[in-house]
Amino acid sequence: MENLPAVITEEPTPMGRGPLGPSGGGSSRDHVWTTRPSVSWEKAGPEEAKAPGRGDEASAARVAGPAAGTPPWQMGAYRTDLTLQLLAVRRKSGLQDPGLQQTLRGQLRLLENDSREMARVLGELSARLLSIHSDQDRIVVTFKTFEEIWKFSTYHALGFTHHCLANLLMDQAFWLLSPSEEEETAIQVHVDESTLRLTHESLLVQEGPFFVLCPDHHVRVTTGPRDAGNGPQALRQASGAPQGEAAPEADSSPPSPSVSSEEVAVAAAPEPLIPFHQWALRVPQDPIDDAMGGPVTPDSRLMAVGLASALADFQGSGPEEMTFQGGDLIEVLGVRVPGLPWCVGRHAASGQVGFVRSGLISMQGPVSEMESAIFLNEEEKSFFGEGRFSEEDARQLLRRMSGTDVCSVYSLDSVEEAETEQPQEQEIPPRCLGPEPQETLQKVKNVLEQCKTCPGCPQEPASWSLCAASSNVSLQDPEEPSFCLEAEDDWEDPEALSSLLLFLNTPGYKASFRGLYDVALPWLSSVFCSFSDEEELTGRLAQARGAAKKSGLLMALARLCFLLGRLCSRRLKLSQARVYFEEALGALEGSFGDLFLVVAVYANLASIYRKQKNREKCTQVVPKAMALLLGTPGHICSTEAEGELLQLALRQAVGGQSLQAEARACFLLARHHVHLKQPEEALPFLERLLLLHRDSGAPEAAWLSDCYLLLADIYSRKCLPHLVLSCVKVASLRTQDSLASSLRSVNLVLQNALQPHSLPTQTSHYLRRALASLTPGTGQALRGLLHASLAQLYSHHGYHGPAITFMTQAVEASAVAGVRAIVDRLVALAWLHVLHGQNPVALDILQSVQDAVVASKDQEGVIANMVAVALKRTGQTRQAAEGYYRALRAARDLGQRRNQAVVLANFGALCLHAGASRLAQHYLLEAVRLFSRLPCRECGRDFTHVLLQLGHLCTRQGPAQQGKSYYEWALLVAVEMGHVESQLRAVQRLCYFYSTIMPSEAQCVIYHELQLSLARKVADKVLEGQLLETISQLYLSLVTTGNRKAELRLCNKLVALLATLEEPQEGLEFAHMALALSITLGDRLNERVAYHRMPPPLPEALASHPRLSLGPPGSPTGSWASLCHSPDRLRVPLLLSMACPLQDPFDAAGYYQLALAAAVDLGNKKAQLKIYTRLATIYHNFLLDREKSLFFYQKARTFATELNVRRVNLPPLPLCGWAPWLAPSHPR
Repeated sequence: MENLPAVITEEPTPMGRGPLGPSGGGSSRDHVWTTRPSVSWEKAGPEEAKAPGRGDEASAARVAGPAAGTPPWQMGAYRTDLTLQLLAVRRKSGLQDPGLQQTLRGQLRLLENDSREMARVLGELSARLLSIHSDQDRIVVTFKTFEEIWKFSTYHALGFTHHCLANLLMDQAFWLLSPSEEEETAIQVHVDESTLRLTHESLLVQEGPFFVLCPDHHVRVTTGPRDAGNGPQALRQASGAPQGEAAPEADSSPPSPSVSSEEVAVAAAPEPLIPFHQWALRVPQDPIDDAMGGPVTPDSRLMAVGLASALADFQGSGPEEMTFQGGDLIEVLGVRVPGLPWCVGRHAASGQVGFVRSGLISMQGPVSEMESAIFLNEEEKSFFGEGRFSEEDARQLLRRMSGTDVCSVYSLDSVEEAETEQPQEQEIPPRCLGPEPQETLQKVKNVLEQCKTCPGCPQEPASWSLCAASSNVSLQDPEEPSFCLEAEDDWEDPEALSSLLLFLNTPGYKASFRGLYDVALPWLSSVFCSFSDEEELTGRLAQARGAAKKSGLLMALARLCFLLGRLCSRRLKLSQARVYFEEALGALEGSFGDLFLVVAVYANLASIYRKQKNREKCTQVVPKAMALLLGTPGHICSTEAEGELLQLALRQAVGGQSLQAEARACFLLARHHVHLKQPEEALPFLERLLLLHRDSGAPEAAWLSDCYLLLADIYSRKCLPHLVLSCVKVASLRTQDSLASSLRSVNLVLQNALQPHSLPTQTSHYLRRALASLTPGTGQALRGLLHASLAQLYSHHGYHGPAITFMTQAVEASAVAGVRAIVDRLVALAWLHVLHGQNPVALDILQSVQDAVVASKDQEGVIANMVAVALKRTGQTRQAAEGYYRALRAARDLGQRRNQAVVLANFGALCLHAGASRLAQHYLLEAVRLFSRLPCRECGRDFTHVLLQLGHLCTRQGPAQQGKSYYEWALLVAVEMGHVESQLRAVQRLCYFYSTIMPSEAQCVIYHELQLSLARKVADKVLEGQLLETISQLYLSLVTTGNRKAELRLCNKLVALLATLEEPQEGLEFAHMALALSITLGDRLNERVAYHRMPPPLPEALASHPRLSLGPPGSPTGSWASLCHSPDRLRVPLLLSMACPLQDPFDAAGYYQLALAAAVDLGNKKAQLKIYTRLATIYHNFLLDREKSLFFYQKARTFATELNVRRVNLPPLPLCGWAPWLAPSHPR
């Protein structure tokens, strides 16, 4: 595996439920492939499993470990995090651009605050986001499983990580740049390959046994840390290996003196296989496969075609095996696959066709190019593109993208929206100069002149030749097989049955036989469409089989037995199916005339032998079936079990280390799963195929684009939009797109738009490439559709200048599109000029159309309305009113209620512009009445705009409450039709209403939060940042009780923390705040805590306490006020006198603790003794906290001993008289 370092991080991902099972562990036994250069399958013995592995320094040189010669499982820690370094570079030079890097850093800073979108994108790349470091332009990710690191390394190797992050970080306007500007800049994601490799190896170790390539070219299983001391397990020869090809035993002798200690240390470190090979070998090994001995004789790792010379004599054991002598020339049919023991050939002298021992021939024509090894004919190469995107799909796509309702629906004059108050200013896109007005007008007149002479119907070509590339070689349409058996046929008639048997006895293959062999076709409903009962069909086929056997029609007998075997397999009658397939094989008598039939029989028979665990038969049939499957060009998939045989062939290719055979197996497995409508199972094989082709250094080919697009289509089915966009982008950069692939790319981008209600700007790149693929002077109708699509795209995103340029080119290309299509595009061009502020040019274009008298009646109404809009914007109010009247009359004549509503709304806007607000309100109300009777899906945007306009008018002139109702109505309409931008406009009006017109903080917060969610949906980061700031200010203004409680908890924690840090003076300010908040909230417990935590001397601010400053002399409050000004010797008695008359034991305990603090401060031990005694009494009798009671009692005993007090008594009973709460609540 010489190229292992190049592909260690570039392997495909086991998406979904792969046929091999990415999560499947290793077998309970240990397996190995050894190369000498021959390879055989081996199994470890119980004693040999303890032998240490050996190797040389070359292995460690191919994949460097964490330290020289140190395998990853011998390191203490497993690293699973990875750093992605983002760089903004100039694509051509590859140099970093400082300005672009700053812009990139700003985008990362936004995502650093809210990383949900970044986490979503990285999730598609199978990585878990840990952190974003915008100051270093880095993203740190981690992985939990081997499958995750495999997927990520595959996507990174295919170039998807760059484009996924570019789609996230680049503004949408970036994709609308001209091709030269777009190609100048790019985002590159750099990953440290050694760290990625170590992460992969660490996860391998954590998940259990995995495969390693030892320096002696053995593939072994190692179990990681638990067996790290012994190394990979040594193996013995497989019991089923062919005679004469035993693999050498692992050398267990000590190293010779000539071998250095460093070489021995390096040799002890095996090399983990690349991820794809780990996954391919992890499939649970079937014991029946041991009998086949694994791959053999890999004299060359290249596939071979053409002539070969026999190296020795060989006598075939059956009619299907070729007999030859040394020196004979043999022509290989198809290809000889390295590692497989058989191939199919034709004897040059005798013409015999049969199986040939691969080890007994010397090939003269090795396949040097990877593409020739993957595809054996042109039909296989066209697999990726055929039937994926039809010409009808392309027509519908372009009609949908280029179409606009401006040509059939009256345009609403929305200029008044800019005059209303908006919370945020909308960013105006940069202007782009289009054609000169006079030049545009002259082109319009030329087109109109041609329009008068062209017929009314379009002259669109019947075909766009989208599928020319894939239609060169193809079998007969599988949906319409010409061969069909009818139940009504009288098979008792010898003549009818004879004609059927003669047809089935055709010696070679016919396209009509495809329905008999292909497992993916509904052959019971197509070939045998009139048979409703399989039993009846089986009886008829058995009858025909008997007649064919009696007549000696062997090919008919083989085909009938094959059909009977398939029917038995469907009903899981495997033994009966095996009998029929064996009879079919015997009837062929070694004939390879119908090679597809031979492949089908061998594949079905091999799958049944494997299911029945028939070791002897498997040894004979399975290797030949694999040789037929891999070596036959364009074979027909005849059984679902064919995938198991191809997987076995893939394992053989991995063991033989033949990249060409591996690529061929991957292609066939991908085709097999796609053919069976299992596209997700084909993902790892398609990805590996692309990597193998890239690493081989083969030139770019047209099929690569189709393969990438097939991959993107599968990602689309799995709902991975960022991967779809990246895959499509890579496809366009790697190869020269054809028209079909460009339009297919557009379709995929539209299906996976990141913003569902917006045209994705990424389609601009592929529409331009589609234009570039057209030959100059041809395809005018298609060229016009492409230009119109680009015009609609740019106009949708507010870039009206470039849109005018593209629409002008569409008008020039529409001379053959028919009169109506020409007028429609001219009207669309005029409207673009109106939106761009070039109203005189728009009026000239519309006037030219009216003068040419080529518009239909409904088009005349559209033109009249548009002329009125342009006149109004140029200040010609009277002429605009006349134009609206003509448009209204045309709409009424045609019964177009929506157009009537639009023109009435435009009347209202005109009246409002002229200062007639009451008349404007009347027309707007009429428009609302008409809109309310129409479906929201049809006219929701216009209806929303009119409601917002009417609401704005009411808020200015009153009643304001009615204006709010119109705003809310507009929001409901926008929600019903699911248009996010309309919802955003309505919510912005409501936010403005509740913040300015009728202030309501609660409602303002609600609608600002709704606006924030909508801003995130449209990915407007600037608006999102502004809303976050506004919402934070709103919350700060709403100082609620909950906020005060949170503030109180924070102050208490700060006081406690500063007290722990012995910084009481710094905590005094927070103690004051806690006391004030406790008093405000009426929280007596926190109030007492605050008093207790305040250090002496007691602050002056406490004298202002309402309970402590206004009491009569002798009361607690009066005592507290005097305490603030009393000398230190009076502080303790005053606190004690305050505590005694209180009725609450909690309050008393609090004051006693304040007194205790003062006594400690003064060093008054007698006072401390007294206070500790009373605290012990309170906590014992009333607060029922025996632990604290015992603590205080022990303190009191300590002071009593020190002061020579003989006994510590409980407080005397007289205290209970003036402190009733000291009396026990129950008798003691």
